[in-house]
Amino acid sequence: METYGKILLIAMPAFLLLVLFEKWYGWKKGFETVNTLDMISSLSSGVTNSTKDVLGLSIVILSYGWFVDHLAIMHVQNSIWLYIIAFISLDFAGYWVHRLAHSYNFFWNNHIVHHSSEEYNLACALRQSISVIFRIYTFLLIPAALFGVPANVIAVVAPLHLFAQFWYHTRHIKTMGWLEHIIVTPSHHRVHHAINPEYLDKNYGQIFIIWDKLFGTYVQEQDSIPAVYGITRPVQTWNPIKINFMHMWLLIKDAWRTKNWKDKFTIWFQPLGWRPADVIDNYPVDKIKDVYHFEKYNTPASPAMKLYLWIQLFCMLLLVSFLFGNIAGIGHTNIFIYGAFIFVQVYALTELMDRNKNAWILEALKNILCIYWIATTGDWFGSNQLSTAIAPATIVYFIASAAAVYYFSTIEKNGKMKQVSATAKLFIQD
Repeated sequence: METYGKILLIAMPAFLLLVLFEKWYGWKKGFETVNTLDMISSLSSGVTNSTKDVLGLSIVILSYGWFVDHLAIMHVQNSIWLYIIAFISLDFAGYWVHRLAHSYNFFWNNHIVHHSSEEYNLACALRQSISVIFRIYTFLLIPAALFGVPANVIAVVAPLHLFAQFWYHTRHIKTMGWLEHIIVTPSHHRVHHAINPEYLDKNYGQIFIIWDKLFGTYVQEQDSIPAVYGITRPVQTWNPIKINFMHMWLLIKDAWRTKNWKDKFTIWFQPLGWRPADVIDNYPVDKIKDVYHFEKYNTPASPAMKLYLWIQLFCMLLLVSFLFGNIAGIGHTNIFIYGAFIFVQVYALTELMDRNKNAWILEALKNILCIYWIATTGDWFGSNQLSTAIAPATIVYFIASAAAVYYFSTIEKNGKMKQVSATAKLFIQD
C-alpha cells in the first residue's frame, strides 16, 4: 500500500501536467480535444481507481507466486533479462485480458469505463475500473512463471507497464513511421477506441502491436474513416462510479426479466452486447445506429461552474495526495474511512456535473460528516502532525463546497459570468 501510494504521489502530478499541456496545446493549435467536464470526469475516475488500488480492495483467486513455486522450469538470474521477460509476459497477458473484456458480457463490466468517454485524449487514459474485485487472470502470467520470474519483479514492472499506456491516448500525434510496426501508437489505439464498424473491437495490444498482428485483430487507421469515440450504448453520465457498474446492472436486470431459464444462466458468457430476445423486445436500450450522426453527451455548465469544478478538482487531488502520502500515519482502519470519503466526494462532484438537482444534498451530508469527524477527533486524519492549520482550513473548505454546490444545483442553472480573465478562458471555455 505505502509503496504504491508513494509511486502515485509522483505519477499523479506528472499525468495532470501532461493533461493540462494537451489542453493548452490543442487550444493553441486550434484543434481542441479536451472538454472540461469530460476531462474532470476522466480524472475523477483515475482518482477512484488509484484509491481502490492503494487500499488493496481486490482479491487474487490464485496468486502468481503459486505458479512460480509449482511451474518454474528454470530461474533466470537477477539481471535485465528478468525485467524484460516480466515486461513481455505482462504485455502478452494484457492483450488477452483486454480481448476477453471486449468479447464477453461479464468481462466488459471491468472495462466499460475506459471506453466511456466520447472524446479521445490523455485524460481518458485515466478512466480505469474500480469494479475488478476478483482478479482471475493470473494464469496468463504462466510464461513468466516458467522462467521463474519472482513475484516482486512483477510487482515492480506492472505499474511501469500500466503507466506506459498513458501517452498514446492523444489525437495530436498522427503516425510514427517504423515504430508503427513494433509498438502501440496513438494511431493504433485511436482505432481501438473507435465505434466505427470498420474499427470496432480491434487493436487490443497495450505496448507491442505484434500480438494483434499475430492473432488477427489488427486494423490500420484510415484517413478516409475518421474515428468516432465512445461506446455504442452511451453511458449518458459524467459519474465514473455509476459507469463502472451500469453494464453489470443491465446484465442482472436482463437475467431477472427474461423468461428463458437457459438465458438467465448463459447471458453472462454470451458475446458482448448479447441480450435475450424477449428482453430486447420488452426492455429496449438506446444504441447508436449511425456513428457519424449522434449527439454527444453534454450538460450545461456556466463559466462560474467550470471555474468551481477546476478548483474542486485541485482540492480533491490535494486530499487524495494526503491519503497516499500518509497511509501509515492515518492507520489501517481510518484509511478505509478516508477512501470512502474520496468515493463520495467523486460521486457528489460528478452528480453536480450531471446537473442532478439533488446533488447538493449528498454534498451537504458528506461535508457535515467530515466537519463532525474533525470536531470529534480534533484533527483531519493526523494532519496536525504537519500543521495545526490544516484541520480548520479543511472545515472552511467543506463549508464553502456545500454552499457552492447548493448554489449551482438550486439557484444558478446556466448563468454567465460577466467577466472572465484571459487566463481563465482557456480552462472554462470549451
